[in-house]
Amino acid sequence: MNKKIVSFTKAKKILKELKIQGKKIVFTNGCFDLIHAGHVKYLNKAKKFGDILVIGLNSDLSIKKIKTENRPIISQNNRALLLSAFEFVDYIIIFNEETPIDLLKSLKPDVHIKGGDYKAINLPEYKIVKKYGGKIKILPFIKGCSSTSIINKILGKSEKVDL
Repeated sequence: MNKKIVSFTKAKKILKELKIQGKKIVFTNGCFDLIHAGHVKYLNKAKKFGDILVIGLNSDLSIKKIKTENRPIISQNNRALLLSAFEFVDYIIIFNEETPIDLLKSLKPDVHIKGGDYKAINLPEYKIVKKYGGKIKILPFIKGCSSTSIINKILGKSEKVDL
């Protein structure tokens, strides 16, 4: 079994111990459907904000709610396995909710990383992270580097995808 892919309960225990050891916990979340260069760059940058990088991975069920009934392309177990292959990823927790609010409330990572071109204050999880004293960092979105762009390219619906 893959030691990086852990249940929520196990993650709580592991992260509690790591915090006692003085480790800085970084958390990010997403669908990570069709892993691409944008994901690799984003996760590698995210890891630089602390010692331990935890990914909250949207389950297949939650992606269907967020995206469309035709998504994800890759199943949650396979997406988790792919993410676990990156040396800069320490733990992966699959979650069913549309947002990581419940994970953040419980895990209380030092830094919550999001990608995109929006402001931290507009995130649904902003108040939770600020309430427990965490920081939010927004990493720039890399144009053309998204699973949706890749799918549209395959379907002949978009411009060139430069990965």
